[in-house]
Amino acid sequence: MPSSHNYVRDYSMSGEGKYDKSPKRMADNRARKKARSLLERAGKAKRGDGKDVDHKNGNPRDNSPKNLRSVGRAANRSIKRNKKAGKA
Repeated sequence: MPSSHNYVRDYSMSGEGKYDKSPKRMADNRARKKARSLLERAGKAKRGDGKDVDHKNGNPRDNSPKNLRSVGRAANRSIKRNKKAGKA
């Protein structure tokens, strides 16, 4: 059903964005950006190359060189599944 002409949504009351602003999520995001920067400085990634930085062990805060690699977006963002569609 359409809303009235003068309806204004109050975004402050909705729960959108609270998850992304939690301290843990913000720290993980900073670590991911730092990992990208490290690979760019090492020459393994270029800006706008369409690839993601993959953390091999799944921990975004572990930015050791052995844990980082540059992979395609589809490969990095897909979750490996088993026969029953559960996480592998």
